[in-house]
Amino acid sequence: QVHLVESGGGSVQPGGSLRLSCVPSTNIDSIVYLGWYRQAPGKQRELVAAHTRSGITDYADSVKDRFAISRDNANNTLYLQMSSLKPEDTADYFCSRLRRVNSDWEHIGSWGQGTQVTVSS
Repeated sequence: QVHLVESGGGSVQPGGSLRLSCVPSTNIDSIVYLGWYRQAPGKQRELVAAHTRSGITDYADSVKDRFAISRDNANNTLYLQMSSLKPEDTADYFCSRLRRVNSDWEHIGSWGQGTQVTVSS
C-alpha cells in the first residue's frame, strides 16, 4: 500500500501563488501515473492535473495555463505549482496514484489527508 503525504496549502489572496508537495511512501519513479485532485465544500472531488512518468501532463480546463504539475525524482516529490489563484480554487487538495482507463483517469489506492487551500481577499 502506497501512502501519500501532501503539504504546502495555505491562505492566499486572489492572484497569488502556492506550491503543493506530495511525497509517496515508495520510489516516485516506480509510479507511472500521478495526479492532483481537489474537493471544494459541498462538491465532488475532481481531478485537476495528471502527470505520467514520461513527462506528459494533462489538466482540467478550469486550471489550464494557471497550474503546473511536475515530479522531482531526486526529492521523491510530486508538485503542483498554482498561480493566478481564484476564489473558486478554494478546496482541499489531494495527490493520487492514477490509472488510465480508455481516455479517462481513475484514482487508485488510498487517499492522503490532503492540504487545504483558501483563496480569499
